[in-house]
Formats: sequence, structure tokens, C-alpha cells
Amino acid sequence: MPLKRNWILASLMLTMMLAAMDTTIVSTAIPQIVSDLGGFSKFSWVFSIYLLAQTVTIPIYGKLADIFGRKKILITGICIFLAGSASSAFSWNIYSLIAFRGIQGLGAGSIMATVNTIAGDIYSVKERAKIQGWLSSIWGVSAIAGPALGGALAEYISWRWIFLINIPIGIIAMIFLIIFFNEIVISKHPVIDFKGASLILAALALLIIYVMESGQSWPWISIPGIGIPSIIITLGIVIYFIERKAIDPILPPWLWKNKTFTLTTLAMTGMGVVMMGPDTFLPTFTQSSLGIGIIASGFILASMSVGWPFASAYSGNLYLKIGFRNTSIIGAVIIIISCAAFLMIPWPQPVWLIVADQVLLGVGFGLFSTPSLVGVQSMVEWERRGVATGAVIFGRNLGQSLGAAIFGAIFNFSLSHQLSNSPMDIRVKPTEVLQILNTNINPGTRLFLEKTINSATMHIYTGLTFFAVLTFLFIYIVPKVNKPANNENTSVA
Repeated sequence: MPLKRNWILASLMLTMMLAAMDTTIVSTAIPQIVSDLGGFSKFSWVFSIYLLAQTVTIPIYGKLADIFGRKKILITGICIFLAGSASSAFSWNIYSLIAFRGIQGLGAGSIMATVNTIAGDIYSVKERAKIQGWLSSIWGVSAIAGPALGGALAEYISWRWIFLINIPIGIIAMIFLIIFFNEIVISKHPVIDFKGASLILAALALLIIYVMESGQSWPWISIPGIGIPSIIITLGIVIYFIERKAIDPILPPWLWKNKTFTLTTLAMTGMGVVMMGPDTFLPTFTQSSLGIGIIASGFILASMSVGWPFASAYSGNLYLKIGFRNTSIIGAVIIIISCAAFLMIPWPQPVWLIVADQVLLGVGFGLFSTPSLVGVQSMVEWERRGVATGAVIFGRNLGQSLGAAIFGAIFNFSLSHQLSNSPMDIRVKPTEVLQILNTNINPGTRLFLEKTINSATMHIYTGLTFFAVLTFLFIYIVPKVNKPANNENTSVA
């Protein structure tokens, strides 16, 4: 049994690497892709469509995994992902690449929904912390290796190999799953809630499009800025009544009647928001305000992944002693301390202090996320674990989408306000700041712009601190008694 589980874990880590790597590997190759395919003004959708398709399908896949079993749904997702990867490699213009990246995202949704669920099925509560630490480390490795690998493939071979390299990895992962994962699924005749699933998919897609594009593609106060939320609210009301009457709803009522689940999901959404502040703006800050190189700034960001897997692995011993809720509270407090501590570092910030702060933030995430996820998994039976896990992971991904939009708006507003009050001899548009800092400009202008970037980043970390406190409050009011379900048996024959 242990040997078989090791092979299954290897397949889960390889599969997780597919989804994680493809969020970062494309970034350094965008210049070559745009040079080949054209469509510079549309390249941001190469990232956005992947995130959109992945996020909105997570709860759907979670439900399907409970109906048909994890193995079938994960293998199906890998096949969809690999089909999207192969198609992306043969894109003929930017629009075809965007469409094929959407197919990749549809497959990645299955990966995100089922990998953690399978880990919850085959490992005990005590073992899951260490396993979740290893799965979390995949994201840290991808943050470092993804951009470097993408740049190397684009420069020395072709950017198309960024997508083709997924195929052998995915095939190996599927072979391991087919051979070693013998899942026991109770035979039943499911009634799939197609109407509810379609409406939920549409509502979530509109929500994420609104979050990602408002303030960029259209003003917040505009016809799309007001019309899209109105449609989302209307769809939400319709979904509520449809799901109440559905025989086997995609989002069953028992989910939201459980206070522990609801509050934990909200807390994970808050964590997702906090994650996006450093992920999105710390490299820009260290390069533009502190003059640190691209590679070094990448390592500074990746230092968060040093603390995360170690804290996640250690959290198992902790939550067995003091409980899931209390361990998550400790993690939330550390996240608050890390966000607030960044505000206290004087400019220009020493690199070692930024790195230490990032490591501390990773420790907070590790102590928070793993007990929160394992705690929810441990409260439900096998046939409900896919829905519960998928919903919690969806909450975190939705938070990341919200965070990208929120902190982007904060950063742009702060820059615009400061530049409008700049000295008379400095007239720079917010969109020109980063380009101008890369040119030979007089020391006074450079100093002003560096301080402007620093100030905008401080505003972001003020927002991070606010959302960290909100995350703490959500997890703090989780009921104090949340005992694991009595059926912690595995599903591996």
C-alpha cells in the first residue's frame, strides 16, 4: 500500500505541475509569441482566459468527481489539458492561441478540483499536512522554474515547445494513475444538474471577467461596469431557486448550511486576495524602486515558497494537538504580521528584510491553508468530499482574481494621484513610468519616480493588511468544535 500511494502521489505532483507551470511559463515568452503571432493589445487574454476557464469549472468538476469518481474526472481533465496544450503549440494567430489556452484552462479546472481531493481520500488526517506541503511546494518550484524554462525554450528552441513539453509529463502522470490508483466508486444512477451547472458557469464567468477587466477595458462607472453586476445578481437569484428544486444540485444546500464550511471558504477567498499582492507587484517594486535585476526579483518573490511547504508539513502535528481552527488562526496572525511588517521597513528596503518578510508570509500561508482545507475534507464523507474540496479551492482562486483587480486599481490610482502632484518639470503618464525608469533620465526625476513606485506599493500592502485582518476574522468566528468524519478510510484497493 505505501509503495502504491507513493506512485499515486508522484502522478498527483506531476499533474499539479502541469496546472501550476502553465500559469508562469508563458510570461517570459510573450515577446516572442507576440512577435510571431501579432496581437500585442490582446496578449493579456493569454493569461486571463486560462485563469477564467480554470476557476469557473472547479466547483463543477468537484461535483462530477463525487458522482463518477476522482480517477475518471482527473484523467478526463488531463486529456483536455493536453489537447489544449498541443493546439496552443500550433496556434496561427493570437486569437487561436487565446481559444486554445481556454481549452487548457478547462482541463486545469479538473486538476485543481481533484488532485487535493484524491490526496484527502488516500491519506489520513495526520498524513495530509505533509502531503499538502509537497503539493504546495509544486507552486513554489513553478514560480522559479516556470519563467526560466519558458524563456530558455523560447530563446533556444521555439516558444511552441512551452506547450509541447506538457504532453510527455501528462502522459506519464496518466499512466501512473491508470496502473496504481484503483478507486472504489459506489454504483449509482446520477441525475446531473445541467441547467444549474450552465447558469453557475455563466455567472462565475461574468464575475471573473468583471473583476479582471473593470477599470481597464471599461470604467467602473459605465454601462458594462453597472450592467454586468446586474446580470450576475439576476443569475444568482435564478440559480438559488433552481438549485433549491434540483434533485442533485451542483451546489447542494448542505454546503452553505454548514457554518464551518462557509466561513472557511470565505477565509480562503481572503487568503487568495492577499496572495496576489506580492505575486503581482513585488517584482515590479523591487526592479523599479530598488533597481534589482529581473532574475533576483524572481528569487525574492519565490522566497515565499521556502516557508510555505515547511509550515504546511509541520501544521499536521499542530492541528492534531490544538485543532484545525486554532492552527489556521495562528497562520492568519502570521500573515497579518508579515503584511504589516513590510509597511515598517524604511525605503530603500534592504533585500534581506524583504526576503525574510516573504518567508514569514509563506509560513503564514502554510499554517493557514493546509489546516483549513484538511479540516473541511475531514468533516464530510467520501461522496461529498469532491464538492467540498472543489468549493474551497474555488474560493481561493476567486480571491486571486479579485486580488489582481483590487490591487491593480489601488496601484494605478496611487500612481495617477502622485504623478498629478509631481513637480512642474516632471510630466509622466502612469503607463510610462516603468519604461522611463529603464532609460537614462536625470537623478531627480529617477528619485521621484522610484519613490512614487514605493509609495504605491505601500498602499498595496496597506490593502493586504486589511484583507489579512478580514481573513483572520472569518476563520476566528468558525465554530470551535469541528470533529472529523468517522470514515477516514482510503479509496485505494
